[in-house]
Amino acid sequence: ECFADDKFHTAFIYLFGHVTYGHMIQGPSIIIDKHSTIWVEPGCTASLTKDGDVKIMVGSEGECIGTDLDTIHLSIFSHRFMSIAEQMGRVLQRTSISTNIKERLDFSCALFGPDGGLVANAPHIPVHLGAMQETVQFQIGYLGEDLKDGDVILCNHPCAGGSHLPDLTVITPVFYKGQEKPVFYVANRGHHADIGGTTPGSMPPYSKNLLEEGMSVKSYKLVNNGVFQEEGVIDLLMSPGKYPGSSGSRNLHDNLSDLRAQVAANQKGITLVRELIDAYGLDVVQAYMKHIQENAEIAVKEMLKEVACKAQTETGSTVLRAEDYMDDGTVIKLTVDINENGTALFDFTGSGPQVSGNCNAPRAVTLAAMIYSLRCLIGHDVPLNQ
Repeated sequence: ECFADDKFHTAFIYLFGHVTYGHMIQGPSIIIDKHSTIWVEPGCTASLTKDGDVKIMVGSEGECIGTDLDTIHLSIFSHRFMSIAEQMGRVLQRTSISTNIKERLDFSCALFGPDGGLVANAPHIPVHLGAMQETVQFQIGYLGEDLKDGDVILCNHPCAGGSHLPDLTVITPVFYKGQEKPVFYVANRGHHADIGGTTPGSMPPYSKNLLEEGMSVKSYKLVNNGVFQEEGVIDLLMSPGKYPGSSGSRNLHDNLSDLRAQVAANQKGITLVRELIDAYGLDVVQAYMKHIQENAEIAVKEMLKEVACKAQTETGSTVLRAEDYMDDGTVIKLTVDINENGTALFDFTGSGPQVSGNCNAPRAVTLAAMIYSLRCLIGHDVPLNQ
């Protein structure tokens, strides 16, 4: 008799030396060896592999996980999603060769929903993470049905969700059996030391157009139907040399190696996402993806309500205003109008116009700054997401 799950069970006892390959042992059971004892819980099944290892399949006895919100499972899935992004980052760090990515860790990895919205991220570079969802959503709208299993997209253009040009974003759709459209997206953004332009490092201080800063790509299939497009990406990396006074990439070998590492990191993410879906089912995984996003939304709304209440008490208004100035005197003006329901409108009306230089923030970077600021103001741990 063995006690488990608040009751007694009749357990069978097996000698490990008498168990052969293919033998299935249903729990509750005990497998005894010379040096150890293995307990097979009720609802689980143990078997011996060809290599002589004991493999235990965890059964499904008890309550199955449904799509309705459960606070414990919310925490579990939140950490599972974050773990996927973290493992992507470890693969990228190990397989890259450049100092920027391997040692300075100037990269970010994240998981996105089928609509391109950020779901979870590893604790990498904040401006990358907030802006990458703009990049993924741009590619979804730009490519549409042309995005297939086996495709990997390269992008760095500011109007397509990019930050500065050396940050190259690699996006891979996650397809799952029986589904025609991607069920998730995985993406990473890494800083390449040089992608061409007028100066080494691809960040000239006095540039006035993108051609001076190196290669710019709105959308390019870095991997097309499973084939890495090396010749095509070399042409892109050397294309800035066509502009007078500019050069193509000065470190082509590192570019190609790091791009392959970025593709490999996304592939690791795809494998882990598919394993998660295999374990829980697509409907459950996507349901908890939405629960995590909704939980973050509630947390932000509660924080904004507190800010509005404090502002109302001190100033008699829930409208917050601030302004600051760039080095050249350009004003940045922000008005935050907080509503009673916890939503807020961020209005940059009155800010200075685009300058004839490289100190301009595209929409994606502005959004990233807003998301990160809100995340920092929340008093408890929630994933940085849309």
